[in-house]
Amino acid sequence: MGKYFGTDGVRGVANTELTPEFTLRLGRILGYQLKSLCERPKVLIGRDTRISGEMLEAALMAGLISSGVDVLKLGVITTPGVAYLTKNLDVQAGIMISASHNPVQDNGIKIFSQSGYKLSDAQEEEIEALLDVMDELPRPVGGEIGRVEDYHLGAKEYVEHLETTISNKLTGLKVVLDCANGASSALAPQLFKDLGAEVISIYHQPDGININESCGSTHPEMLAQEVVKHEAHLGFAFDGDADRLIAVDHTGAIIDGDYIMFIVGRYLNEKDLLNHGTVVSTVMSNLGFYNAVEANGLQSVQTKVGDRYVLEEMLANGYNFGGEQSGHLIFLDHGTTGDGMLSAVQLANIVVEKGQSLAELAKEMPKYPQLLKNLRVEDKMAMMTNVKILEEIVNIEAEMSGKGRVLVRPSGTEPLVRVMVEAQTEKLCESYVSRLLEVVEQEMK
Repeated sequence: MGKYFGTDGVRGVANTELTPEFTLRLGRILGYQLKSLCERPKVLIGRDTRISGEMLEAALMAGLISSGVDVLKLGVITTPGVAYLTKNLDVQAGIMISASHNPVQDNGIKIFSQSGYKLSDAQEEEIEALLDVMDELPRPVGGEIGRVEDYHLGAKEYVEHLETTISNKLTGLKVVLDCANGASSALAPQLFKDLGAEVISIYHQPDGININESCGSTHPEMLAQEVVKHEAHLGFAFDGDADRLIAVDHTGAIIDGDYIMFIVGRYLNEKDLLNHGTVVSTVMSNLGFYNAVEANGLQSVQTKVGDRYVLEEMLANGYNFGGEQSGHLIFLDHGTTGDGMLSAVQLANIVVEKGQSLAELAKEMPKYPQLLKNLRVEDKMAMMTNVKILEEIVNIEAEMSGKGRVLVRPSGTEPLVRVMVEAQTEKLCESYVSRLLEVVEQEMK
């Protein structure tokens, strides 16, 4: 991670850390770089529904057009929607203004190259170097200043693309959609209705402030209740920018990214559509996932936490499916980044084609009890070399004797330390996590 860029773009509290002044400067620098690609670059800008989005959008546009770049405004759209359109339209870059699953006070800026992929570490480093020097960039005048144009058809084009990625209609399927009062609020219901499903939408009335508020992929409990209440076949929860998916089966059981990766990976392999018979996951995936993958003749590759690292592994070695337990799922045959709506229609398609419930499909992956707790600290990187914390991890893993594991890591997007334990029982998980948190709290004060 750099000074400004984390694992998923620039992120911070809007109007204090992520200010309009900083954002305008970022837009000028990006515009300056894009001018090396062509004389009159074009950039797409989309945003989620949080209140600070229009403020940052205005600042970005000012920076870009002051550098001689034309801007196409997409309005409210999902992050993968921006990625798809950036790759498929004649533009030089795409920008999404969103802090994903974070609370409303946060916002972020994700930049996509014209290939539809997020910027590489090297590209982000080039931008960071310019952010820390005096602004002496060229300032076009007259007709060389950029223009702004609305392009609200983009969202429709993206939804139509998603509809073409599955082979079955979803007629007869009743689904509940939790849109997190975010970017998918209008798009996801339309997508499933177009495919013939009966749709019940919740948390689909954004007011600028209620995004991710006790709903969406990080809080699927209400979705589970609504699925059972309406006797729906399944439910889908997205986050604020809809690059994540968490599902719920008809019993109200939560089906996280590990279950989805297992179900989709096995299905693709049966169809001879899974490159190298391999699913790419991160170190956060459950031991039950790895056991089930192996038992079904598949292979898995682990990466660091973060969908960018999953994507890097996929591109480097020719894999076409992977993701994270948190619900970032990447289907490289259909998109360039994690996509909650794409993942939802793919999973629904499997349910329809197999004629099995989501519960039946998921039961073939027994899961180890897992407990994850977050601890807010001032210096999240210091723990990585703290002797006492590392010693406690070694001690606990020795007690597990290979029947569990411990993962302690800094968050890539927030000032948090994440402590995760898998063990044979929930009681053991709680005991081990408590021990670790006690040491972390003592050492990180």
